[in-house]
Amino acid sequence: MSEYIIITDSACDIKPEILEKWGVPFCSLTFRFDGEEKEYSNFDLTSTEFYEKMREGGVAKTAAVNVEIFSQSFEKYLENGLDVLYLGFSSGLSTTYNSGRLAALQLQEKYPDRKIIAVDTLSASAGFGLILYLTLKKKNEGATIEEAAKFAEDLRPNLCHWFTVDDLMYLKRGGRISPTVAFVGNVLGIKPVLHMDNEGHLINMTKVRGRRTSVEALAQKYDELALNTKEGTLFISHGDCLADAEYLASIIKSKHGVDVEIITDVGPVIGAHTGPGVLAFFFVGKER
Repeated sequence: MSEYIIITDSACDIKPEILEKWGVPFCSLTFRFDGEEKEYSNFDLTSTEFYEKMREGGVAKTAAVNVEIFSQSFEKYLENGLDVLYLGFSSGLSTTYNSGRLAALQLQEKYPDRKIIAVDTLSASAGFGLILYLTLKKKNEGATIEEAAKFAEDLRPNLCHWFTVDDLMYLKRGGRISPTVAFVGNVLGIKPVLHMDNEGHLINMTKVRGRRTSVEALAQKYDELALNTKEGTLFISHGDCLADAEYLASIIKSKHGVDVEIITDVGPVIGAHTGPGVLAFFFVGKER
């Protein structure tokens, strides 16, 4: 069995130091603020710095990873005799995965004896990170590159992504709700509960009143959908609202006795579209 490496991109929202510990290289999506020339990679600013700029009125525009960057990253390992499995950001939200897929196709011609597989996780933020984590576990248990890729693909329809946002104006800016709905919702304290569907798109599911209620609604989704509420690997990501993330984790712990494995930041590439205060919960369920 040929040795292989798993490569990802920064939309998984797993911190670089953790990815390094896992032995997973990544290519970074980028962003820039309107009126600024500087382009940032996804981890150049801390979560607090990024969301503070947003609260001050900054508007961030994001950019996918291009084919050339992926080619350079993949080729380093192919040259050294390793096969490559790329797990990518949902094609329903970004062209990043397609760039990785095209790079893989181009390099396959140059390295016909190597295996290069690209998998669209149809996932985002730490939901994407959870697929990466569980696939890496399969690799470390001895799965071949084909087995690991199939595992990731088979996991997608069961990887639950549930989240809420604190300010509807960011969803309005992205065209997901109307200006009137955003204004009235903010005045009345309405908080949406959204999820990611099987095609990797964000879908508005329900609305509740008040932040605390919206956090509790995420915990309720775990009760309804988790494959096994008493065990499993759970990730949470947040947009500079750690106290809310810890409150959500405490609900799950007190009710089911399960610890959240990782609480991480929603990085700028995702956070640019959801705003500060986004809170997301990820777990394996009976369905998405």
